[in-house]
Amino acid sequence: MKLNLQKPLVVFDLETTGLDLVKDRIIQISYIKVYPDGREERVNHIVNPECYIKPEITQLTGISNDDVKDKPTFRQLAKTLNEAFTGCDFAGFNSNHFDVPLLAEEFLRAGIDFDFSKCRLIDAQTIFHKMERRNLAAAYKFYCGRKMEDDFEAHRADQDTEATYRVLMAELDHYTEERQRSLGEDPEGRTLENDVQCLADFSKLNNNVDFAGRIVWGEAKDANGNTIVGQDGKPVMVECFNFGKHKGRTVEEVLRIDPGYYAWIMGGDFTYNTKQVLTRIRLRSIGGVK
Repeated sequence: MKLNLQKPLVVFDLETTGLDLVKDRIIQISYIKVYPDGREERVNHIVNPECYIKPEITQLTGISNDDVKDKPTFRQLAKTLNEAFTGCDFAGFNSNHFDVPLLAEEFLRAGIDFDFSKCRLIDAQTIFHKMERRNLAAAYKFYCGRKMEDDFEAHRADQDTEATYRVLMAELDHYTEERQRSLGEDPEGRTLENDVQCLADFSKLNNNVDFAGRIVWGEAKDANGNTIVGQDGKPVMVECFNFGKHKGRTVEEVLRIDPGYYAWIMGGDFTYNTKQVLTRIRLRSIGGVK
């Protein structure tokens, strides 16, 4: 099935020095840029993380300190990647939980304010877990009918990217009404629409505003504690802190009554993305930006 796209979709995967969004770095980034006309552009970069790669990471990914010593750093690649990714939506496997947040951190460290909030983010793992609840290798076997180890080398970003793209395409083929009926399944609740917005909505598992979940969407309340409802009949949603002494309070309220809290977060061990989101809310609250 051909993806129904209105703008390019970047299917991507990362290999990294670890799983810490603040401390760890990218050592490989691979992506397939799929255009609305069906063209596919494949790019793979080995990246110098400018830090030591532990033996267990080398054992897992096959990427060693010698492999990256003469490779460009992310900062050196950032401008090119920014140009390639601007105006695109994104898809990956477990990407909404890890790959997108870490990529956002790397862009910010490189001085590029890439705004993922303007992108639709599709997570093929979330789709798979909601439909079947397994991992990438099982997804590949289930949807593509082959063992992943027969077609790919494990724990390489370019290999996992290719597998993720094939899984996403196969998911769209599998969860059509016709296919579900042919399997004797009730298609209600087990179909996927070939639409990037629908796939991105289906991929969401939380109400985070920032990737780390320090700020979340919550229902706006009036002075009596009642939920404020918009013209569409749905609750009005506002950004709220999700940790610490101000947990549950709106960000704008906290910035007004405790302005030092902003400085504390900006100087603390929080992700760049959390600081970026908080700054945008602060600027908006004082009329700096929309």
